[in-house]
Amino acid sequence: MTSAPDTWHATTILTVRKAGKVVIAGDGQVSLGQTIIKGNARKVRSLAGGNVISGFAGATADAFTLFERLESKLEQYPAQLTRACVEMAKDWRTDRYLRRLEAMMIVADPSTTLVLTGTGDVLEPEDSLMAIGSGGNYALAAARALIDTEMDAEAIARKSMKIAAEICVYTNENLVVEQMDSTA
Repeated sequence: MTSAPDTWHATTILTVRKAGKVVIAGDGQVSLGQTIIKGNARKVRSLAGGNVISGFAGATADAFTLFERLESKLEQYPAQLTRACVEMAKDWRTDRYLRRLEAMMIVADPSTTLVLTGTGDVLEPEDSLMAIGSGGNYALAAARALIDTEMDAEAIARKSMKIAAEICVYTNENLVVEQMDSTA
């Protein structure tokens, strides 16, 4: 019997939109099989001169390629996050090189939150919350439980990520949190 090769497991990314703020939080752990390779990776970034925030789950080098592509689409379609993301998703799905990239992204600007996938999906959450990655479901469930409390968006994101880190072995508590004012 042969065992499956070690695979990279990396991340939990959560976005919370509440009371005039949008927050994206991501943990810092990158794992290969049962080994933690890095504990302080930065998977959440500000793009487009601070007008967009984004987080990725998946292969790190692939995500950096996608950040660069998204940045160029945002330059091509300034202040049009949805259009830039749709155009990038088209490229991602049809380009022979990009098609092989294994990552997902959450992106947000003051009015819109989207999830981008390599299958060409550009998804808008039904509510003010969205999560991706190995601990995404745990963080999302925690955030849903907390969204109707007095906590602000950042506090919800931090508490939800802490809960995810307590459950998911591929998620740690070394967070990077980016936020901006929201119109939605």
